[in-house]
Amino acid sequence: MKKFFRHTSEKRSFNERLMIYVILFIVLVIAVLSSYSYFEARNEIVEKNHLLQEETEKSITEWMTLVDAGLEMYDDTLNARMEAGFEDFLRAYEEAGHDPAQMDLGRLKEKLGGTMDLYIINRDGIIEYSTVEPEIGVDFREVPDFFVYITRIREGSSFSADRVVRERTSGVIRKYAYMPTPDHRYLLELGLAPELLESRKLGMSYVKTAENLTTLDQNLLNVRIFDIFGQIVGNKSYVEDVLQKERISSVIADRQGAAYPDPANSTDVHYLFVDLGNPAYASDMSMVIELTYTTAPLDQKLVSLFLSHLLIALLAVLLSVIFVFAVIHHISRPISEVIEDIDRIAQGDLDHRIRHTQGIEFSRLENSINALVTALRTSIGRAHESEKTLREYNENLEKIIAQRTAELKAANEEANLYIDIMSHDINNTNTIGIGYLHMIMTRLDGKDLTMAEHVRNSFLRSSQIIQNVATIRTIHTQNLPFEQVDLDRVIREEIAGMHHADINYEGKPVWVCADALLPEVFSNLIGNAFKFMDGKGTVTIRVEEGEHDVMVSVVDTGPGIPDDMKKVVFTRFKRGSDKVSGKGLGLYIVRSLIEHYGGRVWVEDRVPGVPGTGTAILFTLKRSPGNGPERQA
Repeated sequence: MKKFFRHTSEKRSFNERLMIYVILFIVLVIAVLSSYSYFEARNEIVEKNHLLQEETEKSITEWMTLVDAGLEMYDDTLNARMEAGFEDFLRAYEEAGHDPAQMDLGRLKEKLGGTMDLYIINRDGIIEYSTVEPEIGVDFREVPDFFVYITRIREGSSFSADRVVRERTSGVIRKYAYMPTPDHRYLLELGLAPELLESRKLGMSYVKTAENLTTLDQNLLNVRIFDIFGQIVGNKSYVEDVLQKERISSVIADRQGAAYPDPANSTDVHYLFVDLGNPAYASDMSMVIELTYTTAPLDQKLVSLFLSHLLIALLAVLLSVIFVFAVIHHISRPISEVIEDIDRIAQGDLDHRIRHTQGIEFSRLENSINALVTALRTSIGRAHESEKTLREYNENLEKIIAQRTAELKAANEEANLYIDIMSHDINNTNTIGIGYLHMIMTRLDGKDLTMAEHVRNSFLRSSQIIQNVATIRTIHTQNLPFEQVDLDRVIREEIAGMHHADINYEGKPVWVCADALLPEVFSNLIGNAFKFMDGKGTVTIRVEEGEHDVMVSVVDTGPGIPDDMKKVVFTRFKRGSDKVSGKGLGLYIVRSLIEHYGGRVWVEDRVPGVPGTGTAILFTLKRSPGNGPERQA
């Protein structure tokens, strides 16, 4: 598809290309301007709608606060009457010997005029006795904040009046007041009869006030009021759904409003939390107001706004296309003439001249092309001469490259010859020398034996250097195939070759991807460790299996490696101590092999943060994809 569009684009004329680019530019400009205008107008409409909602919600909150303040003033007018009723209540408690079971609450209610019900609440917040039988056994511990409040009153010594509230069990409105007993064992409560509170309405109603305020916003569909317990105020037949209950509970718990848009039904539901809590009263008169707005008028305005801007933009694009077509056709005519002349020149007629056209720019183009053609004729002649010279140079260059290649091959063969001589002849000589030294050392003692041991160690180090060089050549010249290698057997064989070394290792067969050079890793690491410990120390080898890799650690108790050497210790020609020869080839070989196997190697302190207590060399190997030849079924 991409190739098709490129091929089609190559066939278009300059006029078509120019017209397409100009039209695309104009469309882009019109789109940007139209989008900017649309979003400005859209944001203005949305902002006005948002401000209207804010004003409506602010007015509803203020009016609810005013209504509550008026009702509070009325509620407080009943306090004196209820406080007087506690005189007989307390007297009866004293006469009963502080035993509520001996009190006749029914007779006491008649003595108080039959207008107040009596309640006795124990220290656990449970109503033990009451003239309202359904209320007996009510446990106020289920309302923690209220229980804390009445406990504080019981432990005090003063009268406390509550607001006119609605009973949770019956829904009846009552005015409550509280008085603690002198011994603080019980809390006495009086509840004013509902009949005496009819005059409380006095036109002050939360529901009617909210309904009257719906005229503030024509998009406001309905208003519902819920008390602090999530129960609806006013319309008792209304049943809340589960989602609505969850939202109201969340608003009450957070004590702040929330908004829930519903695009499917073109509505936007807002919840206002009107905080009417007063520490002077036991009951929290706070409420949640649910406001349901319709978004249909706003959506219709936005759709109309979008269509109008789209229509204007399309009309602007159409007029622009017509104008661009006319202008480009007029401007491109001289260019077409120049193109025709260039085509003739391109076909080989270098003597053809560009015809004269109107316009300063086209005249300059005409002169430039004519000058270019003249220069082109001259350059073609020079190019023919340069081509001949270059051909001769290429022939000589091939001979030089062939000669250098032969010389490099001969040098490489000579270097390999020296390495073979060193690896075989010199190493054989070292082996013979070591053998004679062993026989001589059996007949020596004292200083002569010590000197002989130094000579033997020099032979051994020389052999190790030759072995390291041979290993490096094998790594870089021979591409040994990867195979499944039993890591446990390699480690045990290396340990067995070091009879007098103190090496700790416990393992089991683990198969890894490696080759025949894997033993060199452990030979160099273990040998390196004992060299730096002067043969006096312990080496511990651990193998940890992972899902895809195996991590091996070789830990010694030697002098350790300084922090400034940890990053370069695996680099060729770096040594940890001048007393050890070999130019650091051992660890370089370890790094080369591990990276060749697809793993990584690094160095740490045996005791983290204490370099002088020993070294830990850690490296990873890839696990074999199979189970190993010895464990396959």
